[in-house]
This record gives sequence, C-alpha cells and structure tokens, in this order.
Amino acid sequence: MTMTVFGVPLSPFVRKVRLCLLEKGLEYRLETVMPFTPPQWYLEINPLGRIPALKDGDCTLADSSVICQYLEEAYPETAGLYGENAQERGRVRWLEKYADYELAPLTTFTVFRNRILKPTSGHPCNEEAVQAAVQEKLPSHFDYLEGQLGQQQFFVGDSLSMADIAVTCQLINMAHGGEQLDAQRWPNLAAHHARMLALPSVASLLPDEQRMNAKLKEMGKPVTA
Repeated sequence: MTMTVFGVPLSPFVRKVRLCLLEKGLEYRLETVMPFTPPQWYLEINPLGRIPALKDGDCTLADSSVICQYLEEAYPETAGLYGENAQERGRVRWLEKYADYELAPLTTFTVFRNRILKPTSGHPCNEEAVQAAVQEKLPSHFDYLEGQLGQQQFFVGDSLSMADIAVTCQLINMAHGGEQLDAQRWPNLAAHHARMLALPSVASLLPDEQRMNAKLKEMGKPVTA
C-alpha cells in the first residue's frame, strides 16, 4: 500500500520526509495540507496542525524526525539512514535535531518566511531580521557544521544519513529565500551542499519547488499603478 505524506513541497520538514522515502525506495503520494489552516480532519492526525504527517496503512504519525525514524525501523530492508552503530546513530540524531531546531528558525522561519511567505499574504518583509540572521546568527552555526564535516563526504560515517538530509533541507529553504552559503568562508559545507543538490533524490524535487517559489515571489511583488 502506498504511503501518504501530508504537507506542502516548500516545507523543509516535508522535504526531509520525502527525501527519506526516496532514498529508501519507498512509494508514497503527497497530499496537500497547508500548515496554517489545516482542515479539521487533519487535526485528528496531528492536533498541533503542523506538517508533515504520514499515513502508512493504519499507522498515522506526525513530526518529520519521528516519521523518518519510524521508516528506518519499519523498513529495515531499505537503505539505512541513521548510521551503523550506537555512536553513529547518536550523532545522526543530534545533527538532525541541530538542523531542525537551530538552523530552521533562521533559514526557514526568518529568511524564507520573510522574503517569500510574508509578501504573499500582504505582510512586509522584515529585512532587518533577515540580515541579522544571515550576518550575525547563522555564521556560528555554519562554523560548527564546517568543523563537524571536516574533509568528509558525509557528516556521519561513510554514507548518506539523515544528518546530511536535514542540513540540506534547511539550506535549500535559505536559498529559496535568496541567500547562499559563502563557499570561501565555509568550503567544506558548500562542497557538501553541492554534492547533495546533485543527488538524484534531491534533484528530482527541486525543479517543482523552484517553480513554486518563483510563483510565490511573483505573487508577493507590490502592485504598481
């Protein structure tokens, strides 16, 4: 039975779940649920009204990290994305949480929300907040991730993990909001991001996202007489 992911493509957390499913070769369909005005039936799946949620047969779950860890355990025959041993699993979960709780408030909920989402609903972009995020707050996080990555291809071990996916999902939203990593300042992280964008799973999602993002930017432009 095909699984259902509820949410919208430009959410980094929905993207994270979709990439997890793609890397595991699991079939799914995406059903659109808006995060701010979810239908009443959705609140029975997630009373918080947030996206994503997952339906797999009679199992329904919310929260991207919970969903991805469920997929890891429920489908052990698929590609593993949480490391090979306890130490690696701990590091993957830590970096996934770091991306979701430290990067997301800045990359997604400050840069992307102000530059893309607010103008579409008639609210002005708080460019001061965007610049504070980009110039003052994000650099220390990028310094940390640069050090954690070092010269490795992946954040944990020798293969792709949810740590790589979670970080990438936040950087994609930052890019949708018009900001890019400084490759001279963070060369390892920038090279890692370029490799991630070239993955077939990521590359399969980005064109549609970029079209949606361009449409939202057009909608948010001020009307001139």
